[in-house]
Amino acid sequence: QVQLVESGGGLVQPGGSLRLSCAASGFSFSSYVMRWYRQAPGKERELVATFTGAGSMLKYADSVKGRFTISRDNAKNTVYLQMNSLKPEDTAVYYCNALGPLEYWGQGTQVTVSS
Repeated sequence: QVQLVESGGGLVQPGGSLRLSCAASGFSFSSYVMRWYRQAPGKERELVATFTGAGSMLKYADSVKGRFTISRDNAKNTVYLQMNSLKPEDTAVYYCNALGPLEYWGQGTQVTVSS
């Protein structure tokens, strides 16, 4: 059974940090491209960060470059999103995504940036 389970969301003040985790199971994690998306109320889902499997290429949305860092631990089947200097506009539900022969989604974790 394939599972992507996100954790680490919550309420944080502007300028603060959060680290999201996504624990994967049920598929060949190391061969999949792992991505983080987010969706704010009333907006389309946005691709935030990508970490390829082979080649270890990293890509970020312009809106988070220099503030967010994606990483992965293939031994733990986990992908992370370190979010620093958070802004109110980063408020969204954050989703973990695995892209390979098939595509899988997590259930999402809420991140709220507010004073």
